[in-house]
Amino acid sequence: MHKEGEGEMPSIAIVTDTDASLPAEIAARHGIQLVPIMIHFGEESLKSDEEIDDATLFARVDREGKLPTTSAPAPGQFAEAYEAAFGAGAEQIVCLCVSGEVSATYGAAVVARDLFPDRDISVVDTRTLAMAQGFVVLAAAEAAEAGAPVEEIIAHATNVGERTQLYAALSTLKYLAMSGRVGHLAAGMATILNVKPILTVQDGKLDLLERVRTRKKAWARVIELTGEALGDRPAERMAIVHVAVPDEAREFEAQLRASLSCPDEILIAGLSPGLSVHSGAGMVGVVAVAQ
Repeated sequence: MHKEGEGEMPSIAIVTDTDASLPAEIAARHGIQLVPIMIHFGEESLKSDEEIDDATLFARVDREGKLPTTSAPAPGQFAEAYEAAFGAGAEQIVCLCVSGEVSATYGAAVVARDLFPDRDISVVDTRTLAMAQGFVVLAAAEAAEAGAPVEEIIAHATNVGERTQLYAALSTLKYLAMSGRVGHLAAGMATILNVKPILTVQDGKLDLLERVRTRKKAWARVIELTGEALGDRPAERMAIVHVAVPDEAREFEAQLRASLSCPDEILIAGLSPGLSVHSGAGMVGVVAVAQ
């Protein structure tokens, strides 16, 4: 524990965005402020996780036949989160954002920081997303709770990020085709062939790693890739991320536990609308932090 004279360490608040896929109850337990990514259906704007979740998002997409767009939170939304943290007694803030490669969120958090020139606010680009980002944020919150100073909090969180891998299997290319991210012809072919693309995070963005024919093979491959990434190191933490398929997530957990040495607790988290718009319903993936 670090002491400052006879007084207590300044309280350090942790802020992130909803692309971290952190379940609300875990964020609340650690006092982590979540700033929502915005989801836009035409003129209507909804706050990710607060006003729309993965299940309601895809029910609406399937009904209307078109995808919404997403945008980073406005700097004002981060400013409100900082204001709230200071109002609750924080003396310093560490804000950890989704990768700047996939979103303008980090930039918005920096603009908001500059509105508080006299306050101590550190903004970090985690270079990752989903529960890979979530575990980085969680590590920061735990370090802050243990009384670590800002530099140590950021170093510890960054180290966790370097030991974290994400692999996920898409259920369909339909939504990627709707977003224009793959050609319609390619998506049509893939549907005929029942291709399940496998994604990972590389250089701060989601990358298509390979294509597998069936769900069964895709899940097995995701588990195999996770095992290869861990090597002979046990997993310190694990999460299963999914898009609106909680039952499949539990089925996948059983296969994961049967194949790999897993921690007692595996977190199950919805991907969150800011990201699931791009992956589509039915995605299942795993995030593992190696010891």
